[in-house]
Amino acid sequence: MGIGDWGVGGIAISVGKLAVYTAAAGIDPSRVLAVVLDAGTNQESLLNDPLYVGNQHSRVRGEKYDRFIDEYVSLARETFPNALLHWEDFGTANARGILKRYKDKVCTFNDDIQGTGAVSLAAVLACAKASKVPLKEHKVVVFGAGTAGIGIAEQLREAMVHDGLSQEESYSHFWCIDRNGLLTDDMKDLRDFQVPYARPADEVKEYSRSGEGGSIDLAETVRQAKPTILIGTSTVSGAFTEEIVKEMASHVKRPAILPMSNPTTLSEAKPEDLIKWTEGRALVTTGSPFPPVAYNGVTYHIGQANNALVFPGLGLGTIVTKARLITDNMFVACANAIAGMVDVGKPGAPMLPKVEDLRTVSATVAVAVAKAAIQDGVAETEPEDLIQTVQDAMWHPVYKRIRPM
Repeated sequence: MGIGDWGVGGIAISVGKLAVYTAAAGIDPSRVLAVVLDAGTNQESLLNDPLYVGNQHSRVRGEKYDRFIDEYVSLARETFPNALLHWEDFGTANARGILKRYKDKVCTFNDDIQGTGAVSLAAVLACAKASKVPLKEHKVVVFGAGTAGIGIAEQLREAMVHDGLSQEESYSHFWCIDRNGLLTDDMKDLRDFQVPYARPADEVKEYSRSGEGGSIDLAETVRQAKPTILIGTSTVSGAFTEEIVKEMASHVKRPAILPMSNPTTLSEAKPEDLIKWTEGRALVTTGSPFPPVAYNGVTYHIGQANNALVFPGLGLGTIVTKARLITDNMFVACANAIAGMVDVGKPGAPMLPKVEDLRTVSATVAVAVAKAAIQDGVAETEPEDLIQTVQDAMWHPVYKRIRPM
């Protein structure tokens, strides 16, 4: 898990996510099931705790782990053949491997990869509209090239392809940075999912290598690439410095800056600073909640890229169409629906809807997802009135009155 090794205590995350499904999208709480897959723990305090209820051995890896996941998926399909499997908080290597193995076989998705990518795409689409620059013309720097960072890049890149770029052209719009600096194709320790985003070594040979270990750091990447969009998933607090932000703002009229790391203490920058450093020009979206910022007579409301804007509506849209699979196009539909709910022409407007409006957002997303499922041919049922069908499917906490004795 991104917040550490909790062992079977991770079940709390599953319970919390399901509570959001119910609160946001009206998923009947009697039709959800929280699951934790106990593959062991490497947390010494848990291994030595006589009251720990999970398996007290180190984490299982490799083929044995894969067989365990296969057995779970087979059992889940056998027991609940129409279930949607939502994967949450798996490690980088396992998360991508599991998604790749099952996404075209069962109705499933990974929230850390695809949910984060979709809500980020929604924010970027709103930024593109506000800046009046088509998405396919933007240049993107992703600081933190792990599961979440590359997941965001994938969603943005696929949207660029949808807008007319070739696959090769789309990759050229991204500069991704991890702890070893800017990804380049001469690096020996690239992970499989990072390889397509590595820049040609010849292209960057004139870049300054002033980062740790002779790497190309964020400041140099921004200076050379001149991005229009800067995304942070690094959990490096304050990484987007005044120097870097002002450098970016010097070559783009409306810089889109998305410090996505959470909690707030790990955010790459504070919205107040970003707006001040860019003289109110920055289009800011964050991964954590931040208060509005007052600057030069304008109140800037900061949109929070919370996955709760995506996954409840995605689940509801999948349910009402009995979709067999969750397609990439269904995530693009999520993003477009969310982006369409904000008025970017209003001064200080957020780039995303308020989390407080989750019920309305989820219903809107569900309709868009249902349409995409039908278009992609994965829907088992095609309701004539999708809006009414979605509304009717939403559970409400209303109970019968009890007559006094």
